[in-house]
Amino acid sequence: MNVIFKNTIRFVLLVFVQSFVLNKISLHQMITPYVYFIFIFWLPFSINRTLLLILGFALGYTVDSFQHHPGFHASACVLIAYLRPFLLNLLITQDNHELSYEEPSYRSLGGMMPYLVYTGALILIHNSWLFLLEAWQLADVYYFIFKTILSTIISFILLFIIEIGFSRKQKYRTNA
Repeated sequence: MNVIFKNTIRFVLLVFVQSFVLNKISLHQMITPYVYFIFIFWLPFSINRTLLLILGFALGYTVDSFQHHPGFHASACVLIAYLRPFLLNLLITQDNHELSYEEPSYRSLGGMMPYLVYTGALILIHNSWLFLLEAWQLADVYYFIFKTILSTIISFILLFIIEIGFSRKQKYRTNA
């Protein structure tokens, strides 16, 4: 399947699920499950950094358009899109780089643990930044920490279920 078509389908599907299913779920205003940022996680290794930031902004802005938080999700998505290449460079060892996969997965990062670190760190950063912007203060620091941790755990579990449930065929990059 064409990379552009595949990622367009992912974009639309993830925004739809986030906006019309997951945003309706709020457990005691403490847990808000987010999975739409999987789009950023699954973009190819070879993507241009500028395009990565633009796509991160477009994803966040699209989710923002369905909510009453102008720019919050866009800001959080641009932040994780910016940090993604740096985190991948830390996690990819020379052995993993020789595998030359197209996009990040537990196979391409050399095992489940590096992939869990990759996704967990980006989810935590996304949720921390998003909830900090929503609160715009740290007056109730315990509420902020508790909400961030609980939402990160739920989002992480959902991402893990999606990763296991929707197995992606890993293609090798071609050096043409």
